[in-house]
Amino acid sequence: MSKAFVASKPGGPEVLVWTDIDTPPPGPGEVRVRHTAIGVNFIDVYFRSGLYAWPEPTMIPGAEAAGVVEALGEGVSGFAPGDRVAYVMRHGAYRTERNVPASQLVRIPDALSDAVAASVMLKGLTTQYLVTSSYAVKPGDTVLVHAAAGGVGLLLGQWLKALGAVAIGTAGSAEKVALAREHGYSHVINYREQDFVAEVQALTQRAGCAVAYDSVGNDTWRGSLQCLRRFGMFVNFGQSSGPIQGFALSDLAKGSLSANRPMLFDYIAERGDLERRSAELFRRILAGEVRTDRITQRPLAEVADVHRDLEARKTTGSMVLVP
Repeated sequence: MSKAFVASKPGGPEVLVWTDIDTPPPGPGEVRVRHTAIGVNFIDVYFRSGLYAWPEPTMIPGAEAAGVVEALGEGVSGFAPGDRVAYVMRHGAYRTERNVPASQLVRIPDALSDAVAASVMLKGLTTQYLVTSSYAVKPGDTVLVHAAAGGVGLLLGQWLKALGAVAIGTAGSAEKVALAREHGYSHVINYREQDFVAEVQALTQRAGCAVAYDSVGNDTWRGSLQCLRRFGMFVNFGQSSGPIQGFALSDLAKGSLSANRPMLFDYIAERGDLERRSAELFRRILAGEVRTDRITQRPLAEVADVHRDLEARKTTGSMVLVP
C-alpha cells in the first residue's frame, strides 16, 4: 500500500492528511517510480489552497520528484528497473510512489544526487525557459529579478552571470541579500528598506532593464514595469503575493513594453523540448556554472510546516521532502 498527503478540500496546510492509497500496476506507457526526494514549490500551495482548480475531487500536491524505477508498463522502452529518474508535473508528487508516463521522465546523470534532481526539475527548467525563450538574454543585458534568494532566484542569478548579463535582484532581508550576492547578482536591493524602482533607476542611470522576471505578482508588477527600458519585457511567472490586480494593456504603452505570463508545461509539452531543456540544465549544473548548494531537506511528514514556512517567506533556496 502506498501513502500520500491528500487534501479532500481546498484550504490551509492542515487539509493535507497522510492517507493510504492504492497504486495499481503501471499501465501502457507508464513507469512505476518509488520516490526518494520530492521538491516543494509555490505551485503546490496554489493547488492546495484552491487558487488553481483541482482536476479531481481530491488533491495530492507536489510538482517535481526524483526516484527509482520499480516497474514498467506495456510498451515502455528506454527505461529499466533500478534506473534513477526525475520528472515535473502539475501535481501528485507528495506520495511514496506513483505511476508516471514514460514520456515525462528523464534520467538523472550519475554525478547528480536525487535531492538535486528533485529540486531543479521545476525551478531549473523554469530558469532555462525564462532566459532562453520568454526573453532571450544577451551578454550585457541588465535584468531585474524579484525574490532573488528563492529557489528560482538563486538559479537565475548564476545563469544570468554565465550568460554575461548584469543581474539586479530584490530580497526581503539582509541575510537574503547576502545570499543572492553569493549567487551571481551584481546588485541586490532590500525591498523592505529601499524603493526598488528608485534603486534600479539609479543603478541603470535611468536607462532601465531589458527584462524583469517577476514571480511575486500583485505587490511588484507596477514597479517592475517602471524598471524597464524602452521596448522592455515584463515576465510574470508567479504570484506569491497574490494574483495581479488592475493590469491593463495600456500600462504597457509607456515605453512600448511587452509582457507575458509563461507556464513551464507549455515549454516542455513535447518530448524533444523536455529532453533538450533538461540536458542543458544538467550540463550547466555539472559544469559548475549553476550551483545547487542551498537545498534544505525535510521529512515528507513535515510537509504542513514546510508549507507554512513557504507562505510566510521564511525559506531560502530550494526545499526537498524525503519520504
